[in-house]
Amino acid sequence: MKPPTISFPWEQIISTMNDVLMVIALDGTVVMVNQAFETHTGYTKNEVIGQPCTILECDACELTLNPGKGEPWCALFEPSHEGIKRCRCNLRKKDGTYMPALKNASVLRDDQGAAVGSVETLTDISELDRLDREVVQLSRQLDQEEGFYGIIGKSIVMQRVFDVIQKTAKSDAPAIIYGESGTGKELVARAIHMIGRRKDKPYVQLNCAALNESLLESELFGHTKGAFTGALLHRVGRFEAANGGDIFLDEVGDIPLSIQVKLLRVIETKRFERVGDHQPIHVDVRIITATNKNLEEMIQENLFREDLFYRVNVLPIYLPPLRDRQEDIPVLVNYFIRNMQRKNHKIISGLTKGAMEKIMTYYWPGNIRELKSALEYAFVIAERGMIDIDHLPPQILKEVSSLNVDVGKSVRSLRQGKGSKKEALIEALRISQGNKSEAARILGVNRVTVWNRMKKYGIDLRKVLIP
Repeated sequence: MKPPTISFPWEQIISTMNDVLMVIALDGTVVMVNQAFETHTGYTKNEVIGQPCTILECDACELTLNPGKGEPWCALFEPSHEGIKRCRCNLRKKDGTYMPALKNASVLRDDQGAAVGSVETLTDISELDRLDREVVQLSRQLDQEEGFYGIIGKSIVMQRVFDVIQKTAKSDAPAIIYGESGTGKELVARAIHMIGRRKDKPYVQLNCAALNESLLESELFGHTKGAFTGALLHRVGRFEAANGGDIFLDEVGDIPLSIQVKLLRVIETKRFERVGDHQPIHVDVRIITATNKNLEEMIQENLFREDLFYRVNVLPIYLPPLRDRQEDIPVLVNYFIRNMQRKNHKIISGLTKGAMEKIMTYYWPGNIRELKSALEYAFVIAERGMIDIDHLPPQILKEVSSLNVDVGKSVRSLRQGKGSKKEALIEALRISQGNKSEAARILGVNRVTVWNRMKKYGIDLRKVLIP
């Protein structure tokens, strides 16, 4: 007995699929799409049926299309093709944003085996991309489960910082974090996100000093396929990836002036264009920036736009250097030692009194980052028991009488406008024993500025070091 013949409502079944489905004719025109197509791309059926499949600008099609080469117009229909194409790609939706997807494409054939078209299914992996970014961010926080959202400190000055962070997190206005290198600006930005109203949305960060101008523009705003040599695929920029959430731009003082103009426009209009594209993209992001430079001084030197400064400097947070929060040093030492014990299973119980005294009196130009590195060094050198003086790194063991907290305070007072730039530079050069890079860190400027000021004020380094 034959089973009963059942006529299935195929279009209704296809419409229940979560994945995007497209049926494409032999000439490349779209002949059918499902409901998921409309939901994910923003196009209606009437807008795409009869249109070429290239309407989605899939960046994976660059190597398969054969413009001007006659038949077949797509490599999928070539006899030598394997029949099914699987790849990862980016599709351009109707609103101009990109949808990362996993594509499966297969040729449709008639009863005689002749190709009559193709069918493509596309799985939206936007959420997977977001989760990948979250994994990267969270992996950096695994060692920061203590303190105030990973920020360690019990001093009065840090308690005030924590209070400012909590108040800043309640607002959507741009926030900027000032602090020397190694003071924990990235942790503060992350804390603002974790406390704020956008905590369940994306958190994206970028170090603006790590890239040249062209790469920085592409990272921030994304680019279209073919925008420049080597741009073989569409790229989603950091602003687009952060839509709905927070974006953290570290070292904002290092952004070139040409990019500063575009950043200002994003803040003012919430719109931008990708590199190689003219369609504006709308984004809703909260901008958090950070710098170890004096932006007001950079404005005077025409290195930073004044209008951008007033846009990003709405909610400033000032992170103190480690030498201004000495009571936090033992807390930080214990925290780092516990983490290293947990990772390395080495029996190191702490620091001797002499080692702790050295740690407490050192100037720490590299702040918490330098303290952590110094303890990691000592942890490796020490065999067991307590970390002693001779286990500490050489730079901490140097007996430099000028490198003390009192002199550091005098330099900071000069940086706050209580003396001339020449006096501040001379004092910083004395503290650093002529090391221009360290003098730049003390003053909160770059090394080139130190060179230029030495030349401008006619400072002889030999006379500074040997009065």
